Amino acid sequence: MKSYSFKGTSSIFVINMLPQAFLQHLSYKHSKTETFPSTSEVQRLFTELVLTLFPEQTQKHLSCTEELQEVFDKIEFSLAKMLAGMQNHLEENAAAISSKFLEKIPEIYRLLNTDIQAILNGDPAAQSEYEIVRAYPGFYAIAFYRLAHGLHELNVPLIPRILTEYAHSKTGIDIHPGAEIDEYFFIDHGTGIVIGETTHIGKHVKLYQGVTLGALSVSKEMASMKRHPTIEDHVVIYAGATILGGETIVGHNSIVGGNVWLTRSLKPYTKIYHQESTRVIQD
Repeated sequence: MKSYSFKGTSSIFVINMLPQAFLQHLSYKHSKTETFPSTSEVQRLFTELVLTLFPEQTQKHLSCTEELQEVFDKIEFSLAKMLAGMQNHLEENAAAISSKFLEKIPEIYRLLNTDIQAILNGDPAAQSEYEIVRAYPGFYAIAFYRLAHGLHELNVPLIPRILTEYAHSKTGIDIHPGAEIDEYFFIDHGTGIVIGETTHIGKHVKLYQGVTLGALSVSKEMASMKRHPTIEDHVVIYAGATILGGETIVGHNSIVGGNVWLTRSLKPYTKIYHQESTRVIQD
């Protein structure tokens, strides 16, 4: 590696000449890498959408339906423009996908309001819907998940993962956009929760912090199979529990205690707890 130095007014700078093979490799990657939307662009657009749906998080309030329609028109146009840059990876025209996604927004909004109610009904510390929207990380993560899932259902690549990873970075809650999550979903505290791609979660399910709904180790060839558990309606899973495997089903109205490790199915109305052996040694 060659080095050159030159003297400035007060410093000496050394410039290292990098190997040509290394530079040629990077040059090739730069020439072949496709231009997808930037992460910051995706974050800005969908943050604007969340703030439009839930003005509790912003001081910018729209006063009439015409103003709201203009904002949604702008979001649809911006999304279509964003998707156009990755048209070769889409199954439909970018504008058509953007239009279909906007058609999903009322149902996504309905689901998110059921999630708010689940938190309000299930958390004694929750004082109001306003507080939940403004301050609860569980709701924030669910909001971005539900939007990402809407794009995932339209077979949009990459952007759904960007959205859920953005929420993950803000909340510590990792929800894959491919997961299927029904209404009245409640994440309590939330830090460290992991929900895998093929997880199915029913209605009125409550998860505490540190819960993993994951996969047993499988080969890459099995990636398209169901690898993550199914959680039926009215299930509570306490902190630190780990539930693994695509054939694992937690039956409705069951309770999974803290720190339980589960790789088999549970019948409905089952209660399972971790039994810890504790010894107290006195001098």
